[in-house]
Amino acid sequence: MSASAVAPADRVDAPRLPGVVRVRERVIDKVVREASANAIGVPRDVVGVEVAEWGGGLSVRLAAKLPVPDLDDAAAVAAAKPVLERIRTLQTGLAEELARLTGRSIHRVSVTVTGAIIPKRKRVR
Repeated sequence: MSASAVAPADRVDAPRLPGVVRVRERVIDKVVREASANAIGVPRDVVGVEVAEWGGGLSVRLAAKLPVPDLDDAAAVAAAKPVLERIRTLQTGLAEELARLTGRSIHRVSVTVTGAIIPKRKRVR
């Protein structure tokens, strides 16, 4: 294949090659799950994902546990943002990241917090 036949994907004036690109739903689901777990800061096995076509783009529904500070650590609790503020920030950032990763418009990101993950205490010797 000649160098002129391959154009960078980010160029607007790049020539289109004939053919079709298909991305399976399970690939989109895995990308969304991994990116969501990374954004939330939890293992991907605690994140539930539903992705659906909606309004010419994608609608994403997440169900996940949310990391919270140890409630015995008053300084960490005082420094933590309120849950609703954290989720709103997460929704916005995740919509942008998922649009970048999938190349699709993200019209909705719904988040259900299913529980909390508290960091394990480290033993002091």
